[in-house]
Amino acid sequence: MLTFEQKLAVIESFPELQRNNVSLGRVNFHYEDSVVEKKTVVYHLHPNGNGFVYAGYVSGYDTDAKGMVNIREYSEEELRKLIRASIDSMSPAPLEADIAEEETTEVKKERYINDNNETLWLEYDFELWNIYAGESLEMTFETREEAEEYLLEEGFSPANS
Repeated sequence: MLTFEQKLAVIESFPELQRNNVSLGRVNFHYEDSVVEKKTVVYHLHPNGNGFVYAGYVSGYDTDAKGMVNIREYSEEELRKLIRASIDSMSPAPLEADIAEEETTEVKKERYINDNNETLWLEYDFELWNIYAGESLEMTFETREEAEEYLLEEGFSPANS
C-alpha cells in the first residue's frame, strides 16, 4: 500500500488536477476542465492512505453508488491508470478521435435480421448509435459495441445489405 505522501506525489503529477484541502487533513483534487457536471477526480484522500477516485464514466472498475473506487490498496501503476481514465472520461474528445471515429463509420446504416426475417437498422448519427425498426427509433447507444451487444442479445445478426 502506498503512503499518503506517495499517493499525493502520484496525484500531483497530473498537472490538470487542482488540489483542495478539506477537513481532517483530507485532500480532494478537481479537474476544472471537466465537460461533465462532475469535477472531483480524487475524493477525501486521507493521511491514513485511504481515499477514492471517481470512475462513474469509466468501465471495468468496481464503483460504489456514487461512482467512487476505493484506492487504499492501489499500487502506483494502478493509481496512475485509474486517475488517467477518470480525467479522460471527463475530458472533451480530441479532434483526432472524432476524425478517427468518423473514418471507422463509413457505413452509416447497417441491416440486422433475426430468425423470423424481422429487420432492424443500425445507424451512426450525431455521435450516437441508433437502432431503427423501419422509421421508428427503437434504442440509442453511445457506442457501437453497446448497440451490437443489444442486437445480438435480441437475436439479430448482421445481414448483407
